[in-house]
Amino acid sequence: MKILVINGPNLNLLGIREPDIYGRRTFADLLALLADVAREENLEVTQFQSNHEGAIVDKIQESLGKIDGIVINPAAYTHTSVAILDALKAVSIPAVEVHISDVDAREPFRQISYPGMYCEKTIKGMGLEGYRQAILYLKQTYGKA
Repeated sequence: MKILVINGPNLNLLGIREPDIYGRRTFADLLALLADVAREENLEVTQFQSNHEGAIVDKIQESLGKIDGIVINPAAYTHTSVAILDALKAVSIPAVEVHISDVDAREPFRQISYPGMYCEKTIKGMGLEGYRQAILYLKQTYGKA
């Protein structure tokens, strides 16, 4: 099973950016976690991070016919991007949304998720562990025997 993990703007600064909200674990820690999960679960997990909305849309579109599931943390684009929502809908690949922080406990504007309107599940407030949970959900739900 092939899973694409997409990370939006500023997630490359994990550990530096607002550690009281996002924790002290770094982007390198996230990449290591993804590699560990891939190895443990015998999955092909690739990661893409961009600070640019169009690059994220392009990556989603490129996944058509190549990827079995998407884990996406759109970061700030969560609350603004109809384009990412439309790309997810267009490719119809099963997707899970992840947020490191508990967005429901933050500012009111963070309660709106456009990409989440397509995603069948949202995992929030679990730190980096949320990525593992999202990957396992996709494997359990869509993995081939």
